Amino acid sequence: MLLAVIVIAALAGGLAGAELYARHRADDILVDVAECVVEDGASISYGVNPPFLWQHLTGHYTNISVLTAGDRVQSADGMTAEVTLQDVRLHDSGDAKGTIGKLDATLTWTADGIKETVAANLPGVGALITAVRTDPAAGTIVLDAGSAAVTARPVVTDGDLNLEVLDVSGPFPKDTVQSALNDLTKKLNDNYPLGIQADSVEVTGTGVVGTFSSRDASIPNEETNRCFARL
Repeated sequence: MLLAVIVIAALAGGLAGAELYARHRADDILVDVAECVVEDGASISYGVNPPFLWQHLTGHYTNISVLTAGDRVQSADGMTAEVTLQDVRLHDSGDAKGTIGKLDATLTWTADGIKETVAANLPGVGALITAVRTDPAAGTIVLDAGSAAVTARPVVTDGDLNLEVLDVSGPFPKDTVQSALNDLTKKLNDNYPLGIQADSVEVTGTGVVGTFSSRDASIPNEETNRCFARL
């Protein structure tokens, strides 16, 4: 009986140690991937059913959550990403590292972050922006440039998040401003990996919140996206 208890305890201890090692190993790899994709700090958590060791051994992860530090998401300053991935299957097929059954993300973009992003990505025009204000009731943001102002509405069009210019006060032609903002949003939309598309957008008192998703996405290999090389 004593021997059986010792054996069971040793097995339990070994499994617990293996579980901790698997989590540490997965953390090291997945945090590296997430930080490379978003270009910001990130933390990872996992679903517990089945036990993570089994998920790690089989390469089938039921639920992975990612939370970024909030400094930026790629070219968007002041943005935070909360991402949930479900049914992640790692199986290298040559042209893909695996698949993600379901991905849902909430991106929160602060007004100050929008201002900094416009300034950094729109030379000349962006440098004139002194502040960004939000109007949740109207669903608009206002970009102040001294005595001039641009009022734009965040909208989702064909899976892309865009800024529709509603009004321009001051010397800037409306078409010129719209073209500049189109260039900015295209850059942001084109850089999202894994087939991620915008679903909805809301203007809040502090910024803009968008929901994004992807279904049955292929995980790119290192030739397509270097960030996924360690998977």
